[in-house]
Parts: sequence; structure tokens; C-alpha cells
Amino acid sequence: MSNHTGPTLDEELAWLRQGMPLVAGLDEAGRGSWAGPVAAAAVVLPLQRLLEEPDLLEGVDDSKRLPAPRRELLAGRIAGVALGVGLGLASPALVDALGVVAATRLAMRQALGRLPLQPQALLIDALSLPSVPLPQWGLVRGDMRCLSIAAASIVAKVARDRLMVSWDEHYPHYGFARHKGYGTPQHRQALQHYGPCALHRRSFAPLRVFLETGRWPAR
Repeated sequence: MSNHTGPTLDEELAWLRQGMPLVAGLDEAGRGSWAGPVAAAAVVLPLQRLLEEPDLLEGVDDSKRLPAPRRELLAGRIAGVALGVGLGLASPALVDALGVVAATRLAMRQALGRLPLQPQALLIDALSLPSVPLPQWGLVRGDMRCLSIAAASIVAKVARDRLMVSWDEHYPHYGFARHKGYGTPQHRQALQHYGPCALHRRSFAPLRVFLETGRWPAR
């Protein structure tokens, strides 16, 4: 049985007590996918308002814990409540060229740059951004612990899923609308039959092994 009780504002309020009310939570979606971009979102929540109206973002949680229709609903609510939302994308070619961690950091920096306001501090899911000169905390399982990061996880996931659904029309053989580029048996079968398309990350095992040898690596 999980004892997960949902993310809180504890980390954001720690920054607030230090005189920094504009805290951006950052998270990514698609890091482990075989195809498509890495998406990252930055979300700045109105801390004082949420303290007075704690139910405003009720149900916001790690995106992986929510069904797709709930994520869609919450993404709209987050957009309406947040002081700012920014989105960044790192293409499959960038993931192959830079590696997935560096590409994720690039997408996060893009997301920060697209915020309509300048945050004073950052809360990041399991990463740091050394090139960003702001106070920051990287939190392991931050999307389960921290409301701003959970909100960013939902925004990034919904935006990326919508992109993969739209790409499904251009590349109908792969089932992107269903599996969003992740390594499902259906996706593996499509790759075996059709080979990779422009959305595939050729540096990712087991896809890299398949392209080099014509065989999928043993599980």
C-alpha cells in the first residue's frame, strides 16, 4: 500500500520565508521515450493565494499517477491559477547529439526563458541547472513531494502527449497516439517492420542495438 499523500507547498514556503515568493517548479516528460522530444515545463504558483485557497489545485500530483483525462483537466486549471507557465522542447536530434540529460537541461532552460516573469528560485525534479544563476534545489521524486514540480510534470506531459498525437497523423505506422513513443511491444513491432522515422532517437538502446545489428537485445 502506498502512503503517498500528494505534493505540498513545503519547499516553496521555505523559499518564501527567505524572501523569495516567485519560485519556479520544473519537470520533464519523455526522457525515457524511444521517439519524440523531451518536453520540460516551468510553473510559478501564487503561494499566498494557495495558502488562502488550498483547494484551488486539489488533485495535482505526479503526472504518472494520473489518468490522461484528469491530466488534461488539471493542465487547464494550472494554466488558470499559475502566475506563469513556460514550455521547452528538445528534439530527438538534440537528444541524440547531446545525450538525454543535457537535452533535458536545455529544454528546462527554454521553459524558464518562456516564463512571463523572472523567478527568484527553482525547484527541479532530480536535476540541477548549473548554468542558471538562481538559487535552486534538486529534489529526488520532486513531482511526488512538491506542488510546483507536480504542476510542471502535468503541463509537460500533456503538451508532449498532444504533440505525439499530432505526429501520429504524419507517421501513422508507429502508434504514437497510443504509446507516445515509449518502448511498447507494438512500437517494437512497428520498428521491426518499417524501421525508424525522423522522430526516433537513434542513440537509445535498445533502438541503437537494433539499428546496428538488425536484432533486438535480449531483455
